[in-house]
Amino acid sequence: MRCLLILAHPRRDSLCGALFDAYADGARQSGIDCRELILSEMRFDPDVHADSPEQQPLEPDLVRAQRDIQWAEHLVFVYPTWWGTFPALLKGFLDRVLTPGFAFRHEGQGQWNKLLSGRTADLITTMDTPPAIYRIVYRAPGRQALVRATLGYCGIRSVRIEPFGPVISSDAGQRQQWLDRARTNGSRLSAGA
Repeated sequence: MRCLLILAHPRRDSLCGALFDAYADGARQSGIDCRELILSEMRFDPDVHADSPEQQPLEPDLVRAQRDIQWAEHLVFVYPTWWGTFPALLKGFLDRVLTPGFAFRHEGQGQWNKLLSGRTADLITTMDTPPAIYRIVYRAPGRQALVRATLGYCGIRSVRIEPFGPVISSDAGQRQQWLDRARTNGSRLSAGA
């Protein structure tokens, strides 16, 4: 399996960064071919200035990101949940990289081709809200947007969603359990997403 890991936290030295590394370690130790995108280290304008995203030239880092997405069979997004959804860094990346003609193609009134079909994804997110409250009370707005309106629209099927929280009240032991779970999830890729 070919796996693309995407770290979408603005700080590499965050808990998300540690979860990203743990997942990658587990995957690589199981023989999975992995590539990585660290969004905070990439250089691109997160805003679409053209009439349509495909009309705006892609920076070299986004060209590479599209090649990596095309190469991948499985994608892993690691990000914090802030204000109920994902950070601006991830939103800007998705706005620029999942362009018409690459990720989807409109075929007529209300119809489109999902050009990234056949790929799967895992979502790993940290949050200060207890995950059950996020899911039941808030109805998981960030998760819904990413799973259905973005990845699903392009044909990518989300198979595992791991919310880790609440971070604010976690201790070192709890965080180690989360890191162990991320590593285990990475190692499970060898059995198929």
